[in-house]
Amino acid sequence: MQVAQIISGKGQEIYSISPDSAVSDLVAELSAHRVGALLVRDAAGTLVGIVSERDVVRGLATDASLVQASVESIMTKDVVSVRPDFEVSDLTGLMTEKRIRHVPVIDDQGTLVGLVSIGDVVKVRMDELETERAALVDYITQGG
Repeated sequence: MQVAQIISGKGQEIYSISPDSAVSDLVAELSAHRVGALLVRDAAGTLVGIVSERDVVRGLATDASLVQASVESIMTKDVVSVRPDFEVSDLTGLMTEKRIRHVPVIDDQGTLVGLVSIGDVVKVRMDELETERAALVDYITQGG
């Protein structure tokens, strides 16, 4: 299965925030959209980073006044992304290796087409396992 299939199944809604927004605005957006990360895009819409709940927590651990700081001060600037034709099985390995939970999907023209989370990947795997289980039950109960 390819990443494009995950995106087509979940929709292409992409939530983002500007790098100069306050961390307090970031927290409000994460809560409002019930997501764990936002893409960071500049005024031109260019992807310049990604920021997650974990970034906020790590920042607060060292600076309680972080909520007034800019998103840029805590975001990850080196964003790992994949193409829509990237295999989900490879994405699982990439997310594990890089210790990341969210991966933007960018097409051949450089257009941002979606964001895949570890939750999306787990859901796909669970659906695959359920399909396999049902096929095995049918095979066993119908005598092969």
